[in-house]
Amino acid sequence: MTGLPDPAGRRRLLGWAAMLGTGGLILTIPVPQGIEAGAWRLLAIFAMTIVGSIVQPIPAGAIVLLAVCATALTGALTPTQALGGYADPVVWMVLCAFFLSHGIIRTGLGRRFAFLFIRAIGKSTVGLAYALAGTDCVLASIIPSNAARAGGVLFPITRSLSEAYESRPGPTAGRLGKYLMTAVYQCDVVNSAMFLTGQASNVIAAKFAMDAAGYELSYAGWILGAIVPGLVALFVLPPFLARVLRPEVRYTPDAARFAAEELARLGPLKRNERITLLVFLLVASLWMTATLHHINYAVVALMGVGILVVTGVLDWIELVSDGAAWNIFIWYGGLVRMAEALGESGLTRRFAEAAAGLTAGWTWGAALAGLLLVYFYAHYGFASITAHVAAMFMPFLVVILAAGAPPALAVLSLAYFSNLCAALTHYGTTPAPIYFGANYVSQREWWWVGWLTSLVTIVIFVVFGFTWWKLLGWW
Repeated sequence: MTGLPDPAGRRRLLGWAAMLGTGGLILTIPVPQGIEAGAWRLLAIFAMTIVGSIVQPIPAGAIVLLAVCATALTGALTPTQALGGYADPVVWMVLCAFFLSHGIIRTGLGRRFAFLFIRAIGKSTVGLAYALAGTDCVLASIIPSNAARAGGVLFPITRSLSEAYESRPGPTAGRLGKYLMTAVYQCDVVNSAMFLTGQASNVIAAKFAMDAAGYELSYAGWILGAIVPGLVALFVLPPFLARVLRPEVRYTPDAARFAAEELARLGPLKRNERITLLVFLLVASLWMTATLHHINYAVVALMGVGILVVTGVLDWIELVSDGAAWNIFIWYGGLVRMAEALGESGLTRRFAEAAAGLTAGWTWGAALAGLLLVYFYAHYGFASITAHVAAMFMPFLVVILAAGAPPALAVLSLAYFSNLCAALTHYGTTPAPIYFGANYVSQREWWWVGWLTSLVTIVIFVVFGFTWWKLLGWW
């Protein structure tokens, strides 16, 4: 016995050391003139929270809960201010959207969508990728958990299709599985960027855009901005990845037959599926038309959950036992409030003033391009889109705006890039470890393909996105 902690214990100790070291380092720096001591303590706690969300000595939700407690104990925020994030409608919208996803997955409606797509266009390898990406795109319009969509609905189907063509991890991975696993994940990253509900931290990016730039990113506005570059990317990526990975199986007529058999087994829409589909359409329609009826997004989501509970589609005990949804609630509520309080303290503005010197003399176009690339590829250092957004979105937005870039270009580029950058690594967002962990793709291949994909999506969103937003008169 050496008395040393086990490897997991050492990682936890190193994680705590990184967190506490970050906070201690900030606190050793003299408080800048014009900044209150409480705001400086808040910055130290916020920085510790971001580092903790990356290294995770304990789950991220628990780290944020400790941070909320610390802000109140140290006087950085009053108890009412520290807990104020949990009253934010944005946080409740995310929680309810997670609950709504239970109905879509539990009733089998998500699987039915997938098999309908596969039966229609899944007769080739690239067609299969389009079918699975199309399913994910439909589900992303209301399910903010890309893990639930890509992991819970699509991954089992993707693996079953791969194995049906005798493609398994190892020597036969290249027959079909390597391509499908990669294509489904990379298209999920694009789908995450296409909807306000495409990925859970998108609502935080939208809130930061309003706080820092006064720019409203509504549900409909997010889709309108992303629809053209997003659809182009979804059209381009499956054949592009087929050329890069060269799957041996090129035609998959059995996949369409398999989907038809599964649909026959499922039979006609069941009662709970019909109710869930109607709620899906109702919630999505009300979110799309919020400017007409002015019902808050969170209220719409609460209404949808209420209908599913009253009709028995969802079980209330099951919902209150959903650890993943409540973990997101704790995480986001704390992060949203701390980031908002930092902006109110004047620290964000001071950062922008200091950082503006880095792009002094640059045109706004050069500053926008350089800072967007830094923001995008900084994701190599993040295992969470939320941590990336919380740490970097608002400061980068303020600096880009200070350089003179049009608000629409700054906000939309950062919002969509916050998702697209997850393509880079096998830990970029929650579904990445699921698909990488299937062992069809080596880490070297994953990173190489991720980097190539990033070049394609950046070009598409800059060329088609900027042009589309110009045509809309947004800049």
